[in-house]
Amino acid sequence: VQLQPSGGGLVQPGGSLRLSCQASGRIFKINDMGWYRQAPGKWRELVAVSSSNGSTKYRDSVKGRFTVSRDNAKNAVYLQMDSLKPEDTAVYYCNADIVRIGVRSAYNYWGQGTQVTVSS
Repeated sequence: VQLQPSGGGLVQPGGSLRLSCQASGRIFKINDMGWYRQAPGKWRELVAVSSSNGSTKYRDSVKGRFTVSRDNAKNAVYLQMDSLKPEDTAVYYCNADIVRIGVRSAYNYWGQGTQVTVSS
């Protein structure tokens, strides 16, 4: 199983970016799927997660600005980031709990990071 992210880049404060992440491989089911981020010198932190039942969770600092969504048919998760601030600058990581075909339990997978830089 692999998670392939895309969509990072440089944006000015107040701008928008959309991150995408697609899972591939022998996937039976994806439970939680979402995004974490890690800024230099800081711990990795949860940004937003979408559960298989459609519920979502956000860290307080991004509520009202970021929107997580998923396309279960494509095994994909997205993060629409609006009103970006310099403090949103970080490497963003896709994360998912995936049950593989023929395996009973879900395992946690990480995608490679994608850099988001918010600067004027």
